[in-house]
Amino acid sequence: MFKVVTTEEMRRIEQAADAGGLTYDQMMANAGAAIAEAVLERWLDMEGARVVILVGPGNNGGDGLVVGHHLLEAGADIHAYLSHERSEAEDHNYASLTNAGARITLAAEDDGSEILSSAVEEADLIVDALLGTGIKLPLRGTPEEILSGTNGALKERDLKPYIVAVDCPSGLDCDTGEIAEESLSADLTVTLAAAKPGLFIFPGAAAVGELEVGSIGVSADLPEMKAVDHLLAEEALVRDWLPERPLNAHKGTFGHVVAVAGSINFPGAAALAAIGAYRSGAGLVTLAVPSVIQSFLVSGLPEVTWIALPHEMGAISKAAAGVLHSELEGVDALLIGPGFGRDATTKAFLEELLCAELAVRSREIGFVSSENGRSESQIPPSVIDADGLKLLSEIDDWHKLLIETAVLTPHPGEFAIMTGLSIAEILEDRAKFVREYARKWGHVIVLKGAFTLVAAPGGRLVTIPIATPALATAGTGDVLAGVILALRGQGLGAFEAAVVGAYLHARAGEIAAMDFGSDASVIASDVAEYLAFVFAELTAVI
Repeated sequence: MFKVVTTEEMRRIEQAADAGGLTYDQMMANAGAAIAEAVLERWLDMEGARVVILVGPGNNGGDGLVVGHHLLEAGADIHAYLSHERSEAEDHNYASLTNAGARITLAAEDDGSEILSSAVEEADLIVDALLGTGIKLPLRGTPEEILSGTNGALKERDLKPYIVAVDCPSGLDCDTGEIAEESLSADLTVTLAAAKPGLFIFPGAAAVGELEVGSIGVSADLPEMKAVDHLLAEEALVRDWLPERPLNAHKGTFGHVVAVAGSINFPGAAALAAIGAYRSGAGLVTLAVPSVIQSFLVSGLPEVTWIALPHEMGAISKAAAGVLHSELEGVDALLIGPGFGRDATTKAFLEELLCAELAVRSREIGFVSSENGRSESQIPPSVIDADGLKLLSEIDDWHKLLIETAVLTPHPGEFAIMTGLSIAEILEDRAKFVREYARKWGHVIVLKGAFTLVAAPGGRLVTIPIATPALATAGTGDVLAGVILALRGQGLGAFEAAVVGAYLHARAGEIAAMDFGSDASVIASDVAEYLAFVFAELTAVI
C-alpha cells in the first residue's frame, strides 16, 4: 500500500528509519537498486548503452551514483556529470563508480558546457539525479546551468533519449507542483518510499511521465509511515478492495441499484449511468426517470428495469418523491442527479425525498423492518452527482438530511457551487479543501479531474494516479456515478466504493485511448464498455 507524503513527512520518515537501524547509506543503496531495476525492466539490453547521469549534491546525487554502478554492471557506458565535487573518501558510491571505470566530469571544469552538450547529444539514456525534494524555486547557479545546458543539447536532437528522474524531476516542488522552466520532462519517474503530492499537481505533473514507487527499505509498519493517511490508489490496493464474485452467485448477490436520473433535455445521462453500473457488476439496475423519456430509452437498455416518475415539462416533479419512496424496499444503493437539470420542481422533489426520510427516521415508533435491516422508508446508501449536487446545495442543512454516509461526486465547478469557493481557490489546494469539506459535511467526496481525489469524513485521502484527456468529454461523469453506484450496491463502503470506482473509470478511459490510438476519439459510452478490460486486468491470474 503506497502512501503520498509531503517533503516534511518524508524527512521525518527517513529520520525515524535511520534511528531504527536502517541507515541513510542503506536507504541510498536500496533506492539506487530500485531505480536501476525499473530501468532494466524497460531496457532489456543495456550492453553498450550510453548513459549520462546528472549528479547533484546530497542524497539525490548519491542515489544517481548507485544507479550508475548497477547500469555499468549491466554493460552500459556511464558518464556521470557532477554539479559539485564529491570526495572519494567521504562518498563510497562516488569512489565505487570511479574505480569501476565510469567517466566523471565536474561542471566547474567544463568551460561553456561543451562536454555536457556532447554527452547529451550522444546519450541513449539520461538519469536525472541533480535535485531532490527539498528544492526552492527559482533555480539558480550550477543546477540551473546544467538543466539549461541539457535542454539546449536536447533541442539539437531529432530522436530524444529516454529520461529517468530520481525521486522527482529536478526543479519540481514536490509539495506544490510548481516547476522550474529549465526542468527536464521525464519518461519515467521512480519516486522513493512514497509518492509526493507535487507529482500529481500541474504544471509539474506534466513532467513526471510514467510513475513508479521504488522501495528504500522503510517498513510500512514504521509509526511515522503508518500515520500518513494519504494513499495512492495503485493496482494492488484496488484489487484488494474489489467485491468478491462467488461461483454460486445470483443477481441478488450483486445488488439491486436504482438510478434517479434524466430529464427531457438530458436523457442520455440516465442511460450512461445504467451502463456504467451494469458494466461494474451490478446484479439489477433500475432507472427511475421522467415517464416522458422512458419510451425512447427502453430499446437501447434491454437489461434495465424501470420506474416511471411524474414530471413537469420533462423534469422530475415534486410528486415523484412519493412514487420513488414506495419503490425503495430491497434496494441496495441509490444514485441521484445525472441529467436532472435545475428546474424548481426537481429541487422540490429532492427536498421532499430527503425531508420525508428525515421525518420517518426521527419517529420513535412506526418503523417496519425489511429483510436488509432498513426501514421500508429508509433511503439506501446514496451517490449524488451532477445537477443533483447543485440542487442539493440550495437546500438548507442538506448534509444533515443525508442520514447515511453518501458519496458526492463533484467536478471543481460543482464543488465551487457547493462550497462558495472559487474554482481557482479549489485548484490551488485541492487536497486541503476536499478533506476540509468531507469532514465538515460528514460524507465522502470524489473531487473529479486529472488525478481525482477521494476524501473520507475521518480524514483519509486517496489520489487516483491517472490523468487522461479521454475523460474530458460529456457523459463520462455519469458513467463514473453508475460505477460507484454498482460498487455500493455490491456491499463496499462509501469510501472504498468511491476509490475503486474512480480508479476503474480513469483506467477505462486510459485503456480506451490507447486502444483507439487517440484520446480525442473516446466518448463516454466507450469508457463504460472498456470497464470490462480494467476488470480483466485486475483479476488476471499472475
